[in-house]
Amino acid sequence: MTAQRTAPVMLAPTPPGSPAAGEQLEQVLQALQLPADPSCRQQLLQYLQLLQRWNRIHNLTSVRDPERMLSLHLADCLALLSPLDRRAPRRVLDVGSGAGLPGLVLAVMRPQWQLVLVEAVQKKCAFLRQAVATLHLRNVEVVHGRVEQLRLPQADCIVSRALGELAELARISEHLLLPGGTWAAMKGHLPQAELRALPATLAHQVEPLRVPGLDARRCVVWMWPAASPAAAVHPPPRTT
Repeated sequence: MTAQRTAPVMLAPTPPGSPAAGEQLEQVLQALQLPADPSCRQQLLQYLQLLQRWNRIHNLTSVRDPERMLSLHLADCLALLSPLDRRAPRRVLDVGSGAGLPGLVLAVMRPQWQLVLVEAVQKKCAFLRQAVATLHLRNVEVVHGRVEQLRLPQADCIVSRALGELAELARISEHLLLPGGTWAAMKGHLPQAELRALPATLAHQVEPLRVPGLDARRCVVWMWPAASPAAAVHPPPRTT
């Protein structure tokens, strides 16, 4: 298939476009120890506003309350940034990007990374393209299609957020992973059944994520081909 491309803190309920939203975002960034210049912070708030507007018509996310988008979406994706930094990826593929989570958030915070957002639903791709244009992101490519049918340059990290089961993620996207690369699958509770279902050809490690303002469990499951040196190069910390 030919790709169609285009380039602990308690948060008070606050709409993403209000002045207090900027203060809440700053609290999240400080809690995660993530430096961000004013332009990055403004882009993140613009993204939330755009998501809120489009979501009224296009059902991009099940989160309807504007005040919950910052903690349930933005802070959740920002929590992945430091773990990804340790692996220093240059090209990141976001599979089933949906509303651009986590891909657009990563692109704003790490302009030196090349982000490829893959989405099979056309209306979601339309939103992604609009977001890229509105936020003036030059490091993002939007690709419409099913990932298993696409032929794209390989990435050194493939990320997903609540896309589906781990084994299926690896199966449909393994042809797009560079040798020595890793998958980073964002999950809620520890997916015990999915981990047991992984084939012996895949190694994995689970890393908890701390999301400011969110009283819920989050984790990222790192996966890589068992014969790959990926874990030895950039091992995630041991969990307790």
